[in-house]
Amino acid sequence: MKLHEYQEYAKDWILEHPYCGLLLDMGLGKTLTTLAAIDELKNVFCEEHKILIIAPKKVAEETWSTEIEKWEFDLTYSKVLGTTKQRIAALESKADLYIINRENVVWLVDYFKTRWPFTFVVVDELSSFKSSKSKRFRALRKVRPKLERFVGLTGTPAPNSLIDLWPQIYLMDRGERLETSQTRYKSRYFTPDKYNGPIVYSWALRQGAEEEIYGKLEDICISMKAKDYLNLPGRIDNVVEIELSDYRKYKKLERDLVLEEEEVTASNAAVLVNKLLQLSNGAIYNDDKSVVHLHDDKLDALERIVEDSQGQPILVFYQYQHDLERIKARFKEAEELDSLERWNNGEIPILLAHPQSAGHGLNLQRGGHIIVWFGLTWSLEYYQQANARLDRQGQTETVVVHHLVSKGTLDERVLEVLKNKEVSQDSLLEAVRAQTKEEEK
Repeated sequence: MKLHEYQEYAKDWILEHPYCGLLLDMGLGKTLTTLAAIDELKNVFCEEHKILIIAPKKVAEETWSTEIEKWEFDLTYSKVLGTTKQRIAALESKADLYIINRENVVWLVDYFKTRWPFTFVVVDELSSFKSSKSKRFRALRKVRPKLERFVGLTGTPAPNSLIDLWPQIYLMDRGERLETSQTRYKSRYFTPDKYNGPIVYSWALRQGAEEEIYGKLEDICISMKAKDYLNLPGRIDNVVEIELSDYRKYKKLERDLVLEEEEVTASNAAVLVNKLLQLSNGAIYNDDKSVVHLHDDKLDALERIVEDSQGQPILVFYQYQHDLERIKARFKEAEELDSLERWNNGEIPILLAHPQSAGHGLNLQRGGHIIVWFGLTWSLEYYQQANARLDRQGQTETVVVHHLVSKGTLDERVLEVLKNKEVSQDSLLEAVRAQTKEEEK
């Protein structure tokens, strides 16, 4: 196995930094690079570690073990997944790497209590620890002093705001660079932007703070953009505008929903937004959780794309369970993901996936090159990661990403927000860009 030059650079970064972050774009091989570093630490430098890999569920189930076997690393692994009994059995088996899904981190820390055995932790998709209030962050923070090595992997470290950075960097350096608490971090680098009395809804960066934050990170984080290192076939983003068949009905329902809320606050805004996005998709949940059907305009648009694709496989991202059920009812050939191999062999004509469950680490590029967003997500992270399932190294066709957007609805605002958020995300990645040997020449 021979790594690309940029992967060698990233591998050496891990070897030289006991705690670090690899902010690598999707498709650059974060898993392979990290495994190469672990293999060298164990088999060349003879460092003895009990290693824990924390990853999204699908990635924990398939990606890490697949990469170990594909590249024939001299590493054994145990998947700490399944029932409590199965997880305990996996922990008791002897292995070089123990792979667990992030949802079980709290259980793991509680299971070992003061007997925490792991000295090296890799967090795949570190941005899933971006909330300092989450139980998973607090659990990992508790055992962080017992770690000798820590590697955080992500392509989207600050998907919404630079405030998201603090918990992730804290897990690397225990507050050495960006303060020991998020409160102090906010006080130093931010100022309240939108607030109501003592309740702050959003924060704005102080003048010069962005550059100062980036400067603090450059000695432990490296960033690489796929466009600088990969010769990908390209990507076409297409907006499919949909004229709703009964727009007046949509506007009435929208008005009624908004009027139900005497004041749209941070606490109820998410609920309201979800309802409005459901309306634009064609159905909505009632108070009793029953589904009220409104229109089939997006289903009709999807059908036209399927027909135009002439049998080429299509990856469809949906947002709500009723979207999934309606798509499956219209397209009998559509399936949910149960086998990467079947998709990559071209055996699934329409693959249905939710961006939160299939958005990280899955290699789907060999199975198709067409994506349809039936319903959009507010999360830049999930959006970018989901698109990168096909738009990544190994893809041989131009990737086409269709966005089904109902005109005059919240869909248009979501697409606009996704585009605008990418600006701040890119500025972070540019600030800690890795200088490879090639760039330094």
